[in-house]
Amino acid sequence: MKVLLSYILIQTVYLAHGSLEVVHDEELMNLIRTEKYVIVLFSRKHCEKCDSYEKELTNLREDLVETLNAWVIKVEESQMTRLYSPDGEPALVFFRHGIPLLYDGPLNDELILHTFTNNKEPLTKELTDETFEHLTQASTGATTGDWFIMFYTSECVECARLQARWEAVGSHLKSRVNIARINRATTGAATARRFEVFNVPDFILFRHGRMYRYYFPKYDVGSLVGFAQNGFIDVTAEKVPVPKSPFDDFTAMIAEYLRENPWLWLVGSRHFRDRSDGVVQIFAAAKRITERVKVS
Repeated sequence: MKVLLSYILIQTVYLAHGSLEVVHDEELMNLIRTEKYVIVLFSRKHCEKCDSYEKELTNLREDLVETLNAWVIKVEESQMTRLYSPDGEPALVFFRHGIPLLYDGPLNDELILHTFTNNKEPLTKELTDETFEHLTQASTGATTGDWFIMFYTSECVECARLQARWEAVGSHLKSRVNIARINRATTGAATARRFEVFNVPDFILFRHGRMYRYYFPKYDVGSLVGFAQNGFIDVTAEKVPVPKSPFDDFTAMIAEYLRENPWLWLVGSRHFRDRSDGVVQIFAAAKRITERVKVS
């Protein structure tokens, strides 16, 4: 209660001055971790466009606080800006339970309010090897609708920077296309091998029992949304492969490991030079599989 009263008092003071409360990165991180809804304007000094965003958000702040009970704040010259916006400041980001959504629309108070109030919960579904086929039904009829899926890893910096944009993609496609992601390196490794996904970030649209790979270099919201809506027509549709058997997946896993560690060919060739023909044939077969993967 004391925290809420303090927040209301602070917001009232800033409202009287026609500006947003300014916080530092450390304070922002704490708010993101502890508060349900946080709306942040990433800004910089001597920026007319930033000032326009602040003016619009200040006028809208009372509605946002009343409707969402959200913190509405500003950070200046933040080191975190690039994590959420590839274009830098100004950037307007809505954190829901710590999950960011980048606002990419025009500077319009009604549209901003509509976007935030209609996306109060995170939009991206997290898939795993165990849940992928059950939820998407990708190879069995796709009765759960279309799915646009991002393959990522926890170590991928670009993937982390895409999170706010991917949520924005979900807001545009809401109720029409399911937005999801799957970790290629851990809980979704078998699924990644099934669809021959070797690099991240990677995107595949599953639609009406077919799959369409996103080959384009642009990862902006408009390009991704456009692909899911009608841009997929310009790429070759692929038949959705059925889940691999345990043996086939194990073979694919060996091929992937050897593909990522080509130096093992030299070590393996020397080590098995004097071994039985059967072992050498297995090693050669794995090499042939790897070469086919490279070509594909």
